[in-house]
Amino acid sequence: MKLGIIEHAFEYILGMATWADFAAAEPLLATAIRTLVCQYGPGLGYLATVRPDGGPRIHPVSPVITDEALFCFVLPSPKRHDLDRDGRYSLHSFPGTDSDDEAYLSGRAWRVTSDSVIARLAREMRAAPGVDWKLYELTVDLAMLVRHEAPATSTRTVWKARPDHIPRARHNGPCAAAADSVQ
Repeated sequence: MKLGIIEHAFEYILGMATWADFAAAEPLLATAIRTLVCQYGPGLGYLATVRPDGGPRIHPVSPVITDEALFCFVLPSPKRHDLDRDGRYSLHSFPGTDSDDEAYLSGRAWRVTSDSVIARLAREMRAAPGVDWKLYELTVDLAMLVRHEAPATSTRTVWKARPDHIPRARHNGPCAAAADSVQ
């Protein structure tokens, strides 16, 4: 189902935040999550999307975390259809080699439409030219870090976007349109 501007604005009012909003609110948690997701150099994680029948679909991905946003390049696939149709996602870090710590994010994926943002990230991330990938921005509704200190002992740190949060406008796409429509 494609959402209009009003529906996008409503989603944001319900608590979606950009990566920059999350990092500004909880810089230590954002740094720890970014470290886990990027522990092997490029970002690596498992992306869960919602299939048309409502079930989960899980895929390995290489998320891109910048100071401004959390992004993911997605090739033509059932996962891309899921994101275009529903948008809900969860992202879990790859298992570490030095610890069993875990990072988890969930929110909504929005296709980025700004040619300059797409070109800049494609250049910086060396995305293959001529491939039919699309760039998505992943907003953050919930962020969780689990630290495993000892066997059967863990500490969870959880951040949730405030219900009244309206994110900063980004990328001239749905995020920007939603924020502009409620200001």
